Amino acid sequence: MCLYRVLVLSVFMSITQAVDRSNFKTCDQSAFCSRQRAMKPGQSSYTALLETLELSDSHLTVQLLNNNNKVLLLLELYRLQGNMTRVKINELKPIKARYEVPDVLITDPPTELMSVVAQDEHRVVLSLGGEDWRLILSAQPFRLDIMEGPQVLLSLNSRGLLTLELHVWPLFCFSTKPLSFQVSEGEEEAEEEVDQPGMWEETFKTHADTKPNGPSSISLDFSLPGVEHVYGIPEHADGLRLKNTDGGDPYRLYNLDVFQYELFNPMALYGAVPVLLSHNTHRTMGLFWLNAAETWVDVSSGQGSSEVPQTDVRWISESGIIDVFIMLGPRPNDVFTQYSSLTGTQAFPPLSSLAYHQCRWNYNDQEDVSAVDQGFDEHDIPYDFIWLDIEHTDGKRYFTWDNNKFPQPKDMLQGLLHKRRKMVTIVDPHIKVDSSYKIHTEIRSRGYYIKNKDGGDYEGWCWPGNAGYPDFTNPEMRKWWASMFAYDQYEGSMENLYTWNDMNEPSVFNGPEVTMHKDALHGPWEHRDIHNLYGFYVQMATAEGQIQRSGGLERPFVLTRAFFAGSQRYGAVWTGDNAAEWGHLKMSIPMCLSLGLVGISFCGADVGGFFKTPSAELLVRWYQAGAYQPFFRAHAHLDTPRREPWLFGPDNTALIREAVRQRYTLLPYWYLQFYHAQRTGQPVMRPLWVEYPEDIATFSIDNEFLIGRDLLVHPVTDERSSGVTAYLPGNGEVTPFPNNSLAFLSSLSHHLFLSQIPVFQRGGSIICRKNRVRRSSSCMENDPYTLYVALDSQGKAEGEIYIDDGHTFKHKTDKQFIHRRLSFTANSLSSSDLSPDSQFPTASWVEQVNILGAQKPDAVTLTTTDGGESSVEFEFDPDTAVLTLRKPGVNAGVNWTLHLR
Repeated sequence: MCLYRVLVLSVFMSITQAVDRSNFKTCDQSAFCSRQRAMKPGQSSYTALLETLELSDSHLTVQLLNNNNKVLLLLELYRLQGNMTRVKINELKPIKARYEVPDVLITDPPTELMSVVAQDEHRVVLSLGGEDWRLILSAQPFRLDIMEGPQVLLSLNSRGLLTLELHVWPLFCFSTKPLSFQVSEGEEEAEEEVDQPGMWEETFKTHADTKPNGPSSISLDFSLPGVEHVYGIPEHADGLRLKNTDGGDPYRLYNLDVFQYELFNPMALYGAVPVLLSHNTHRTMGLFWLNAAETWVDVSSGQGSSEVPQTDVRWISESGIIDVFIMLGPRPNDVFTQYSSLTGTQAFPPLSSLAYHQCRWNYNDQEDVSAVDQGFDEHDIPYDFIWLDIEHTDGKRYFTWDNNKFPQPKDMLQGLLHKRRKMVTIVDPHIKVDSSYKIHTEIRSRGYYIKNKDGGDYEGWCWPGNAGYPDFTNPEMRKWWASMFAYDQYEGSMENLYTWNDMNEPSVFNGPEVTMHKDALHGPWEHRDIHNLYGFYVQMATAEGQIQRSGGLERPFVLTRAFFAGSQRYGAVWTGDNAAEWGHLKMSIPMCLSLGLVGISFCGADVGGFFKTPSAELLVRWYQAGAYQPFFRAHAHLDTPRREPWLFGPDNTALIREAVRQRYTLLPYWYLQFYHAQRTGQPVMRPLWVEYPEDIATFSIDNEFLIGRDLLVHPVTDERSSGVTAYLPGNGEVTPFPNNSLAFLSSLSHHLFLSQIPVFQRGGSIICRKNRVRRSSSCMENDPYTLYVALDSQGKAEGEIYIDDGHTFKHKTDKQFIHRRLSFTANSLSSSDLSPDSQFPTASWVEQVNILGAQKPDAVTLTTTDGGESSVEFEFDPDTAVLTLRKPGVNAGVNWTLHLR
């Protein structure tokens, strides 16, 4: 079992009290959700017509008959490579085509052969590979079961909640209202369907939603025997483990601009990733519901047959087809690999973007930016990025600067570049309607705006006032948008200017639920079909623009508020408009953990809280927590007092400085974790159960987390806390880090001072740090490494080091990188090449090695590949069992071995 060794590190609106929930729908107020939820579990109305079954090399098809209205559906089953199954259900002959989500999958998923093992008039048994894996298709009523031997892993439609509401158009030219019945393929008369409220038009507050194509919602249920813990489907301000929704609202997935959101609530927020993971001690599985329309997810946990625990999950979407990927694991890392094979992995960010970011709404002018920049230097606090919010523009016209406040943006950027620092400016997707504004006139002349239901350009209110909304679902629009980031188009921009996409749900202040009308048009599709994709496309086009401006050489950095499945390919996200409250600090952990589970590793929360004013204690604790979350940015609302790190007195400045410096020392470890994330899809910030899948105690823990495998963090998130109780998975005692007189045992309490951050290093690991902290990460590029070797009970440890130029794609295009294994065994520490066909020159060297849990050697020698051997100075602390090797002096990119004799 793993041991841990502790590193207790010294380290437009006025502000309202809470979200106005009346602005946002409940399920009862959403007509399709209310209709679907009124349908109770029972025997399905669908029959699989096994005589229509066709099996090809790539998939199986069979028709499903709705016994009530005689409408035929088409079921497609695919066995995918990597232990996945894809299920698609659509109308066999739709009157109007249903929307199928494009661009999210990185490729058409490769299939494997399916074979029929057994068949009779009641069912078909299909092989999913191996002797024990089976898929059983039952005919009457229609049901799918995925089996491993005698065990049912998952059942589909076992509760009979499969539904596809049908588009119905007028059958007679003189009809004043479309008729709500359908005729089957064989012209047999079907049962008439009774109209229900909201099928053809729906009103919420003062907003009417016309539905000229009629109802089109879909629903499907899944049962997971033996499962009590499910996770995912972000974004919600709720705990990591999904709660039972019986008796309350389902979890909602509908990207919305929610002003100061509530905690512990299933209501929708800024992003939506329709991926749910299940986990027990035997297996981890995932469900990916590929649908971009408004979606509600019901979760019901209880007991199934034979008193076995069971979780039932029901997905309800307003439109589109049923397209679901069943990821069968069986281990957590297998599910991450399976999902990333579908939607891609986390983009490998520039190293500097993993450092500290300073932001507020707004830094007033160039002099203000210069003063803040100088303040960091005067107080010896490193930072890499300073951010400008909407006030930097000329009247909220994006891609422009306010000539009075920022008359010489290139001079400002050049000053930052001189210190090897960078800037981010906000570029939102609502465009001021102004005939003198180039961006607007270009989009209008090219016909790139979203249209209203009558065919005119859709307009709504946002920060600039009256605004148009570009149709980012149009590839030509995205191509044009990307071209606007060229240096000769975005005047005043330079290579150290990056981008923040906010308000891209999209936010429409005078729209229904503060967003776009669902009957707006994206070419042939209604906005209701694509809503949750909008922010995904905005970030995609912006990231592509940054890549293009550098000729394809430089990695982009783009922060987005709205997101969907696949958004991980384009940059970072944050948790939106939080508040300076202890509860929001605490909630930042499960919110980012949930995002990591569904592929989006680059997540953070506004340090200090966006709304309200934090106490000094809260601000310090938030810096300490934020320093151990992937995206590390402080941000604040326009109406809050300034809160730069040095404004809370010298003692608190010192505490914040130490937290930020700890982040910088660990940048090599963070960078390594993102390198692995972009290669394998494993989350950077992960729940404990991911690494300890059989430890039931970890399944509900969401107040501590792992960074990679080797660092466990338990931030202090309670006011006036004098201690924490950290659960340390694995057996055995945990010895203290040097200069800490406290010993730790699993699940014991620890007394803390305000200066301390509970961070633990896994026994058996090696972590690389750069302890010479400078004003920015780029200034530390050639600095030396210190290795922290925490031995396990067998006296062994392993780790890795990864080095490249930190900002280009040359690691990918030219194999310019260093990736090495560090291994301690048999009293020897060695470095060996993990990628012998790559190369990269580095000036960094190994300055020091700290070995935790060591015994005092008689001598230490260093050998290198050229046969050289030299003595290494060392000292041993018997009280802490820490051996320190000083100045081995060996280059970080070559083979070497340190021998303890």
